[in-house]
This record gives sequence, C-alpha cells and structure tokens, in this order.
Amino acid sequence: MNARTLPGLQSQLKQLVASPSVSATNPALDMGNRGVIDLLAAWLETLGFSIEIMPIEGQPNKANLIATLSGGGSGAGGLVLAGHTDTVPYDDNRWQSDPFKLDERDNRLYGLGSTDMKGFFPLAIEAAKSFADKPLQQPLIILATADEETSMSGARALVKAGLPKARYAIIGEPTGLKPIRMHKGMMMERLRITGQAGHSSNPAYGASALEAMHTAMGEILKLRGEWQSRFRNPGFAVEVPTLNFGCIHGGDNPNRICGHTELQFDLRPLPGMAMDELRGELHQRLNSVVGGDKIKLEMDSLIGGVEAFEEPAQSELVQAAEKLTGHSAESVAFATEAPFLQKLGMQTIVLGPGDIDQAHQPDEYLGLERIDPMVETLRGMIGRFCL
Repeated sequence: MNARTLPGLQSQLKQLVASPSVSATNPALDMGNRGVIDLLAAWLETLGFSIEIMPIEGQPNKANLIATLSGGGSGAGGLVLAGHTDTVPYDDNRWQSDPFKLDERDNRLYGLGSTDMKGFFPLAIEAAKSFADKPLQQPLIILATADEETSMSGARALVKAGLPKARYAIIGEPTGLKPIRMHKGMMMERLRITGQAGHSSNPAYGASALEAMHTAMGEILKLRGEWQSRFRNPGFAVEVPTLNFGCIHGGDNPNRICGHTELQFDLRPLPGMAMDELRGELHQRLNSVVGGDKIKLEMDSLIGGVEAFEEPAQSELVQAAEKLTGHSAESVAFATEAPFLQKLGMQTIVLGPGDIDQAHQPDEYLGLERIDPMVETLRGMIGRFCL
C-alpha cells in the first residue's frame, strides 16, 4: 500500500460514506444523492475537470455528475470511469460499527457503500491525478449516477440526453479486480387477478382469483421451461434464464371465495433475450389460459428493467482489460448500468476493486490490498485510451 496515497483516499471515502444516499423503493427510506455529487464535483473541479450536474427530473434531491478532463485534446473518443452514488438500505443493528463512519480494522475499510460502490470514486480520482497536467488526446470522464439500486433513473436520464459522449466505459462495480463482459438482465413483474368474492359454500356464488392464479402460475412455469430449453449460455455459472416467484398475496378468509390475488416474480434473461418480447410472450400465454366473465387479469412491471449485457470478447476494451489485469473476462449474475452505456455507443466493461459477496451486507468493506492494483489498472486504461 502506498503510504502517501492512502490518507487522501481514506479521507475522501470517509466523506462519501458519511453522506447518506440510500436509494429505496420505500419512500420512507429513500434519500437524495446530492451530498455525494457535490463532494465529487468539488474534488474533480480542483483537478481541472469541467463539471456538469444533471438533475433527475421530478427528483430535485437527486442528480448525475459528468466530470470531463479534456487536457487540450479534441478527439471524438474518450474513456468513462463510471459508478453509482447510491447505496441500498442497511440493518443498523447488524453492523459492528456505524455504517456512516468509515472504520479501518483488519486491513479493511468498513462502511456503507465502501465496496458497492462509493469506494471506486477515490480510486478513480487518484488514477486521474496522474493525467491532470498531461496533454490528453481523448477526454477522460468520471461519471457518477443516481438510483442504480432501484429505478436506474440516473442511467435512463443519460440515455435520454445522449450523454456522455465517449467511446469506452469502465463501470467500477465490485468484481474482485476481474473484467466482466456479460451479465444477465433483470425484470420484476406483477400479475394481478381479480375474481368475484362470494360464500365458499357454493362455487357458483363467485369466481376464485386464487384458482385462476394457480392456472397462471402453472403456465408461467411451463413457459420458463420452454425458455430454458431455447436459451443457454455456457459463459454463465447458471447457463439458463431464471424465473423466480418472489411473493404472492390474496384472499382474506377461508370461508370466502378469493376475489383478488397478486403475484410478483423476477426474470433474469440472457443476452439476446429482449425484454419487450418476453413480456409480450407472457401476456399472450396468460391471456390464453386465464379469463372469463368474472376473471380479470392485469400485468405490469414493478421496475423498468435492465437489459442483459454482452461486450464482444474481441473488443479493444476487453482485450486491454484482460492484459492489464491478467484475468480473462468473465460473466456475473447481477445487473449493472452497462447496457445503458452501450446504448450511448460505448464499448463497456464492468471492473472494480470490491467483491460482490460484500455488497448489500452488514459490515460491508473494501480490502486495503485491492486499492493499489485497481489504481494501477485504471492508470493503465487511461493511458491506453486517453493519451
């Protein structure tokens, strides 16, 4: 560990961790991220980056940050170092230390977001310092987004605005210093069935939403099996798309015909499986088996969803990352903002210092031994794509 570098990195991470930015679907837990954005903007402006803060529509306490170091170059390429500024909620009573106070112990930096993924920003800034006074041929962009953990509203706003404009992007999610070129997508869907309540002594008095849901669930499982037969990718630990029934609610009493029930489930598609087509197939199949005068079926999406991601193994960015890290590019099961950056025309990989098994956990930490290798890798990537 570089003794001169660590205090500055720790100071920055300490301030980022101390600025709460929980993103949650529960409004009572949801917070803004402007504190984190303002810290990053101040540090990067001092280094000579030009600063653009992009407010998120309808959410005045949330924003993206696009910080650009042009270095005098006017190239149309450039490298983006990207990360999200929000964290998931936390279980305060399960932490050994205050989640919002960075705590160094056992050669680890503990704090909420230390690995997922506030810890990436001080490392990216440290790598950028080496190029602050150099004549870059292509711009270096540090990108910080809002709401990755929930709606991906920050990434969606970037696509809508067509920003940033660059050719390459590295997303510093926790990958254990290994480059990732593929991940599955994420869809969270809701199925509502409304029947007709009535006295349970005679089925003719109503129409059971629960029995209709039983039929619907059987059809969904049948469709899951068909998808798993049609789609397979040996690059993933779980080679097939998965579909999980997460929760179900319905009815109110044993002696009443169930008038309403709701199922929520998630689907993790492989690259090449388009979300719109999957939703269309679900609608068609369910409408073919569930219906009638007294049964109403409705489907909607709990979130906008994230497309599956794949960067070709032969891409310039993947090959450069493999050479610098010494690891072949792999796949992960979790979703990221990578598909959105690809939509902006960038070759994209996921590569960060933390470990995914630390993410979303009490006592989240970033190992000190990961800092120098990550900074050196980022320096190598900046030199390769910006000089």
